[in-house]
Amino acid sequence: MALRDGNTITFTEVDELNNPALTLVYSELQSDPSLKNGLGNVIKGRIDIAHAPGASTPWSVKSLQNLLIDVFLPAGYPHSVSEDYIPYQIFDSLQAFSSSIAGLLSSRAVLQGVGVGNADASPTSALLLHILQDTSGRIATILFVHRVGTALEPECKMYRFAADIFNDLAMVLDCLSPMIPAGVSRVTILSAAGVLRALCGVAGGSSKASLSAHFAKWGNLAEVNAKDSSQETVISLVGMLVGSLVVSHITSFTATWLTLLALLTLHLSLNYAAVRSVQMTTLNRQRANIVFSSALSSDTDFALLASDQLLDQHHPQIETGSENQKHLQIPSPADVSKTERIFDASGALKWYPHLSRKEGPGTPQILGHCEIGVSLRQFMSSSSSSISTSSGSLKTTLPLGPLTSLFAGEDYILTFTHMTLSPKTKPTAKILLKQHATPKTHLKAWMHALVAARIITQSPSPFSSPSSSSRQDEKKDDSATETMLSILSRTLSFLNEFSRFERYIGALGDAGWEVDVEGSVSALETRIGRRVVVL
Repeated sequence: MALRDGNTITFTEVDELNNPALTLVYSELQSDPSLKNGLGNVIKGRIDIAHAPGASTPWSVKSLQNLLIDVFLPAGYPHSVSEDYIPYQIFDSLQAFSSSIAGLLSSRAVLQGVGVGNADASPTSALLLHILQDTSGRIATILFVHRVGTALEPECKMYRFAADIFNDLAMVLDCLSPMIPAGVSRVTILSAAGVLRALCGVAGGSSKASLSAHFAKWGNLAEVNAKDSSQETVISLVGMLVGSLVVSHITSFTATWLTLLALLTLHLSLNYAAVRSVQMTTLNRQRANIVFSSALSSDTDFALLASDQLLDQHHPQIETGSENQKHLQIPSPADVSKTERIFDASGALKWYPHLSRKEGPGTPQILGHCEIGVSLRQFMSSSSSSISTSSGSLKTTLPLGPLTSLFAGEDYILTFTHMTLSPKTKPTAKILLKQHATPKTHLKAWMHALVAARIITQSPSPFSSPSSSSRQDEKKDDSATETMLSILSRTLSFLNEFSRFERYIGALGDAGWEVDVEGSVSALETRIGRRVVVL
């Protein structure tokens, strides 16, 4: 930036945050008539250097702090990263420090197990053992990615913590290996440790990539990852130096195990604090349950629907337009992060009736379960169906006609099963996604399943007293089907009338949730889902 005032020009250099870093003042001097060129007199000038406000002198504490920030934190910090970046990095650095020391103890145990210091030990056997460990770890990596690869991003907090559990278990097995007799047993223990360490690498690397994408706000994902590597390098070096002192002084069996268990306990505690500090803004299954149930509990229209009073869309007590949206209580990502559980990746439909910033949502009520993105065969199994081995045809009692008509204007089809087995049986929702389903479609389908499950649990039981009569069983099935269709129709109308679901999405976006980001990935599907085209 340059400002001109008469014969004076001021140049101000700014950093990436537009803060002044250096100011140069150029002043014109009198021209020298003895020096000429084709353009006229040569004009001389003087440049004065003025430090910007707040600039520190060389080698001061402030300059050292700025240097460390430039080296180890992303450019533009703190504006270029999310607010939870620093709390997570502090805990993550401390856990890496304790893990480095524990790793040295386990490495010493492994060297003892393979025969370091033993004249009878064979380097060939140690090499073969390493090959076996590496092979089993690679195979385990392939199987693990195939099984849970899709769930690594939606449940990144859980798998980030699980990765360190795998790593700590591997260290424990390594320390156990010298006490196991040489042979198949020791090879099995060390191979299991290799498998756990491989699983740690996959789960930890993938989940940390998702967390880095969450932290990066300026499209600086690569730099956030690079600076994280720099931080880990320094912490690991310090941990190795401290660990070298620890392993040289702690040599007895009891002291080694006490130190190892203390370090692993500290390691897991710091990891737990790190993932708890992350405030994810995407809605996975657990966070969707918390946010949706809190919003619905504060919606007066839903109270009328649940009490069977919302039978007419022109009900005089219905609040339409944006007025009702003002009364919705949408918890922020910070509120949800304090109450969500780390290990909760099930497809349960849970209702959190009261969300308090101090007390949390309380004990949730399990309404049922939900499977999203199911295949056609899984969807058809929602009813009492069987495949004829002669013709290969599928016989089903599922009301496909009414369901297809009901969801003709939606990009999903929802049905419930297990409604007539027992009064204690929780209903199971199955969501069939159509070809053009988007992440917003997934949210609407999940919210619809949660609303319908809430109504089902509050409605009179659709089944009668137990009976062995097949005709009465058929009547119970028909009654349950009619009840399900009625509830699905009412709840779908509830979400669609007055663009209520769109207003919910708008309220969630205002609260800081990523619900309508172009190109975003659904965090509700933890397995590769199927899509269907309905003609």
